[in-house]
Amino acid sequence: MEPNVAISPEVTTARPARVSWNKGKLIGQKAPLKLKEIYAVRTRLQMGNRVRELALFNLAIDSKLRGCDLVKLRVSEITHGSQIAPRAIVMQQKTQRPVQFELTEPTRESTLAWITKAQLKTGDYVFPSRVRGREHISTRQYERLLKHWVKEIGLDPSAYGTHSMRRTKATLIYRRTKNLRAVQLLLGHTKLESTVRYLGIEVDDALEIAEQTEI
Repeated sequence: MEPNVAISPEVTTARPARVSWNKGKLIGQKAPLKLKEIYAVRTRLQMGNRVRELALFNLAIDSKLRGCDLVKLRVSEITHGSQIAPRAIVMQQKTQRPVQFELTEPTRESTLAWITKAQLKTGDYVFPSRVRGREHISTRQYERLLKHWVKEIGLDPSAYGTHSMRRTKATLIYRRTKNLRAVQLLLGHTKLESTVRYLGIEVDDALEIAEQTEI
């Protein structure tokens, strides 16, 4: 006779339920800031003497750079001698193509004030990290600051992200000029279609036309 063999019951391991990465988040393009919202954030930063944050906010709007490029800006890329240059050019990390941007007077003033206060040198990052082992602030830290800014002026932080800053001035320029080619160059897009999708202008323009049509 064959010996009795004890067969152990099948062991089942309970797996935790998977949580979707976008649970509780608003998905899609993040809203750009409106003029009144730009002024509201800027005023709060000025009144609070938040020099670093004001420089970051102004540079983000003027440069129209992706977050990954903005946080890696070096002093040498935006200065000419001891002054902030009126125009700058950087190499985009995503496309490996150069893109140019303008620096308005408020941005030049606030950025110079920050560089002076922080005693930054030519080769330093404009926004060095305060976390040990990191050379510059992370895009996550940049986004946290942004969400804090919009929350302070009564907006829903979940509706805004770093691309809100990139889209803000580009959207305002398009609204004033309707010059898509100019916006394409400023954003560093290789295709005009990318600019159209990025700004969402086809939908916005269609809605604007519909709103002006009375029946």
